[in-house]
Amino acid sequence: MVLAKVVGTVVSTQKQEKTEGIKLLLLEKIDAETLKGKNDFVVSMDAVGAGVGEIVFYASGSSARQTSITQGVPTDATIIAIVDLIEKDGKFTYRKE
Repeated sequence: MVLAKVVGTVVSTQKQEKTEGIKLLLLEKIDAETLKGKNDFVVSMDAVGAGVGEIVFYASGSSARQTSITQGVPTDATIIAIVDLIEKDGKFTYRKE
């Protein structure tokens, strides 16, 4: 799993039928301590109802196809969790509002 921030949405009107109805989001990988973006982006399918501005975990590779929404769907990245808080070395670096 990779920690990232949802920084945008991606719209595609022409796509493979198995991907119809699945929301696509633009993610930027982030540093867990500073929450700063790493300028490393990925387009991900959303399996949990995430929105712009939220911190999420996404799975990649064959693991991205293991959710009930993406089973058998051609994807290489799927958001699998919305993060509520991050604690590192006894300090909270992030708490969802």
